[in-house]
Amino acid sequence: MRLLTHNMLSSNIKGVVNGFPLRVEVEKVVEKQVDFNPDFLKNMFSKIEWKPLVDASRTMGYAELPEEAESLMLDSHDFLQRFHHALLELHLEEGALICPETGRRFPVNKGIPNLLLHEDEV
Repeated sequence: MRLLTHNMLSSNIKGVVNGFPLRVEVEKVVEKQVDFNPDFLKNMFSKIEWKPLVDASRTMGYAELPEEAESLMLDSHDFLQRFHHALLELHLEEGALICPETGRRFPVNKGIPNLLLHEDEV
């Protein structure tokens, strides 16, 4: 699961008010090379919640993103490379996503998050 995906997911358990961001629990991280596309990154920048991206990338062992980012940084090739790597090339292969409110663990196996709810959570 890419951090791009993680940044878009939240817990939909009945009664949960604050289901974003899901905390990342890492068992295995894989880096998969992806073609660099600066236009895609520039378009996605405004849709990304920055702090959750930084926190998740650090949890996955990548600490090269700045604490805060602004659109002016998109002119920097170095920034775009770091953003690209964190967003698209880091994959949570095995681990879990954890609801910030309830602590419910959603497993991630073979890079696929299982966010199916139990009957009593719907």
